[in-house]
Amino acid sequence: MTTLRNVRLFPRTADAEAVDVEIDNGRFASFRAAENPTRDVTDGVDDIDGAGRALLPSLGDVHAHLDSNRLGQTFRPHTADGTLHGFIMNDRENWRGGERSVRDQANYAIAEIIASGGTRIRSHTQIDADCTLERFVGVRDALADHAGVLDSQIVAFPQAGIVAEKGVRDLLDAALSEGADLVGGLDPLLYDRDPVAHLDVVFGLAEKHGKGVDIHLHERGSAGVFTVEEIARRTRTLGLQGQVTISHAFALSSNPDSEVERLVELLTEAGISLTTVAPQNGVLPQRSLREHRVALGLGEDGQRDYWSPYGDGDLLRRTWQLAFTNGHRRDEDIEACLDIASRGGAQVMAGARPQGTALVDDAVFGLATGAPADFMLLEADTVTSAIMDCPADRDVYKGGHLVATGGRLVDGER
Repeated sequence: MTTLRNVRLFPRTADAEAVDVEIDNGRFASFRAAENPTRDVTDGVDDIDGAGRALLPSLGDVHAHLDSNRLGQTFRPHTADGTLHGFIMNDRENWRGGERSVRDQANYAIAEIIASGGTRIRSHTQIDADCTLERFVGVRDALADHAGVLDSQIVAFPQAGIVAEKGVRDLLDAALSEGADLVGGLDPLLYDRDPVAHLDVVFGLAEKHGKGVDIHLHERGSAGVFTVEEIARRTRTLGLQGQVTISHAFALSSNPDSEVERLVELLTEAGISLTTVAPQNGVLPQRSLREHRVALGLGEDGQRDYWSPYGDGDLLRRTWQLAFTNGHRRDEDIEACLDIASRGGAQVMAGARPQGTALVDDAVFGLATGAPADFMLLEADTVTSAIMDCPADRDVYKGGHLVATGGRLVDGER
């Protein structure tokens, strides 16, 4: 049993009272008013001094591309032409020129994510005729290097299409046999130009291997409506409720409100979850998704890669971006962004629907007795101020054990 003394649990006001938290077997065991908030904790090897800091849930990057980031490498100018195909081909032409191997570079990014407060990652890994399984294997092995301090999933992702390139179906099949947790897809209508064949492969492989699905859907307007409808239909037909995610889902930001509401209801009925990377032009209807209890998680997408110079591995800063791109000003809306970045991602990875409970009352994914003791401690008056200020000094805990502090992994934690 470990006692975490004198912390302010998910503080909504600057004068929130301190609590003591007991942790047992990696889970929160109890929360009670702090016995003596002003005393220094010096006795008891199992005591942790919270020093009046804010206790927030750990975060998750549930839409990452660990195989293409260039964090910590020499900065290079952006060279893609601005089209989706151009981005894809520019990455293909340059990724082998990185300064580290795929595995080593993924390890670098993972360390940055954990140090920022992240204890879960779902990463897409490119699989195509050029790299075959090389990038998948590098990311898979890097995630395995951190298995003790990180919950992770890997998506076999056909970045250059399935129909457009020969042999990709067999490569996806092989990746699912070699450890991939989900099979991915990309714009079946507008990129591959054959939505039936594309989705036949994706859902056929998911059914064959008993794995989940996570499809990139940049398609907007009526094209996006068509593909969302088809994904929902196949999900229901195959009984894959809770196992399918749509990433980006720009159809929900590019159609009339009535059509968006109808799509949200379709997602609800099919048990499909969503992820967003907080883009400027692709804001999702957070309130409607919350009311319909559709799981929504946050990711960083690429991080200073061949697609974009943006992204630094800091999930709290990406939470700020989510609030900013949505134009949120009220504390409750900004707090909801942290909810998406924390238990929202956990729900996506678990295939669970939100139950409508407050984060501090959620005993499965939140900050309540019985939930995993995955959290971070930082200096902040309130939840909102933590997101606005993004203090660099954070202590990150996984299962009640300190795994990162001051921007670095604890020695020996891999």
